[in-house]
Amino acid sequence: MDCVETADGLSRVYKVSVPAADIEERLGKRIDEIRPQMKLKGFRPGKVPRSHVLKMFGKSIRGEVVEALVKETSRKAIADSSVRPAAEPEMEMESDMEAVLEGTADLAYNMHVDVMPDFEPVDVKTLSITRPVAEITDEELDARLQTIAESNPQFTKRAKTAKARLTDAVVIDFLGKIDGKPFEGGGAEEHTLVLGSNSFIPGFEDQLVGVKAGAEIDVTVTFPEQYQAEHLAGKEAVFEVKVHEVRAPKTPKIDDEFAKGLGLEGLDKLKEMLNEQIQSEYTAASRDKAKRSLLDALDEAHDFELPPKMVESEFGQIWQQVQSELDAGRGDEEDKEKSEDELKSDYRAIAERRVRLGLVLAEIGQAADVAISENEVQQALIREAQNFPGQERQVIEFFQKNPNAMAQLRAPIYEDKVVDYILETAKVEDKSVNKDELLAEIEE
Repeated sequence: MDCVETADGLSRVYKVSVPAADIEERLGKRIDEIRPQMKLKGFRPGKVPRSHVLKMFGKSIRGEVVEALVKETSRKAIADSSVRPAAEPEMEMESDMEAVLEGTADLAYNMHVDVMPDFEPVDVKTLSITRPVAEITDEELDARLQTIAESNPQFTKRAKTAKARLTDAVVIDFLGKIDGKPFEGGGAEEHTLVLGSNSFIPGFEDQLVGVKAGAEIDVTVTFPEQYQAEHLAGKEAVFEVKVHEVRAPKTPKIDDEFAKGLGLEGLDKLKEMLNEQIQSEYTAASRDKAKRSLLDALDEAHDFELPPKMVESEFGQIWQQVQSELDAGRGDEEDKEKSEDELKSDYRAIAERRVRLGLVLAEIGQAADVAISENEVQQALIREAQNFPGQERQVIEFFQKNPNAMAQLRAPIYEDKVVDYILETAKVEDKSVNKDELLAEIEE
């Protein structure tokens, strides 16, 4: 193998070449390895002539050899130059690969690599971080209880002359027909329907607003084109409806009976669960704010050259998202007032910050022996798969077969563990704030 290295800042280009004779030597060794296991018609097992193997399978075996040589020589080139790649190398073939696979040309390629910058990460023990914290108040707990009560109303019978309103419940018998014939699943007796709940076919509940107890009406609706029952999709149906009662919603009293109606032991248990839920929200918000403070401190403490390809890749992802948001009319109002050049400058600065912080966190994590377990990765993979109901197996297989996708899954897990390590090591001061200050969104 011959290798010539050129450097430009943190970018390296390795020109690697392997003589065709070396490839043929490897090819011969590979054929000798597989011949004993080969079984071809007309030959005894393991006795296929070398020349016949070369004639029949030479090109494909040579392809395997070339692939292995690229991996081997690229690793050696990097190891010999004593650099740490900041990302996966990019390969650019210079050879006519068809000629290489025919055995008539040398293998030659260029390998582009961004290397890690040489910097000393800050001593995390010297960092001072402010972490906002808030106490759960009785008012907050009462407000949550009230919200739950309002979301679970009790219904009381209204007068026979009362007209049904949105949010009222009606007790009805109904029978659906298409072309005058009842269809399966289209009928029920004494069914309780909350008007405005959108639990029935679109348009059904609207036509019951204003009905009284004892009313008998026909409700005409059209099933959606994408309705789950294909034999009903897109068809018009007439429902014969008889109204038995109209019931008004009433916010229930918050007591033990109410809690038991939610499947809990009593009001104390409901309050305990709510307290845990609120505390979990507060803890997550406190950590998010502390993490932001930490990242700001790390960014301010470091200034070093960044690998250009990493910055370009990060900027490309950010810019694609920004353009999508702007095209959809959802862009930030301030962004809409800026020129494209101004926007690109702003978001390139964000890309540089992200790359810088990623490198700093990686160095700190490596020095502290921070690692993630396979169980943590598997749990993250399962959570990701659950975002695609019915396609879980395909999602898992995709990640398992794509190292880059799996690396993207691992990255935030590792980052969070490094952040937790720093927050445990740095000087962290808790600052009491109110709920609104704690839960206010962080400006990105």
